[in-house]
Amino acid sequence: MATAIELKRLQMLIWVLIFGGLLALVLGLSVRRFEASLGWVLMTGGAVLAGVGAALIFLRAKLGPPSPENPQHKE
Repeated sequence: MATAIELKRLQMLIWVLIFGGLLALVLGLSVRRFEASLGWVLMTGGAVLAGVGAALIFLRAKLGPPSPENPQHKE
């Protein structure tokens, strides 16, 4: 089971990948008119990043709720 902190980090990574990928995808669409190869690289990389973020959403759903903290290890 994942702890609450690990799940928060995973959720932050998911959203960074999705929004960063979509931003790169849109930037690639606009750059493609002037520099085709750079545009395609940005579009492909952005689509891959957004796809990885979407796949991580399914992983997060499989992990379930966070596990309770172990009271013996509190400082």
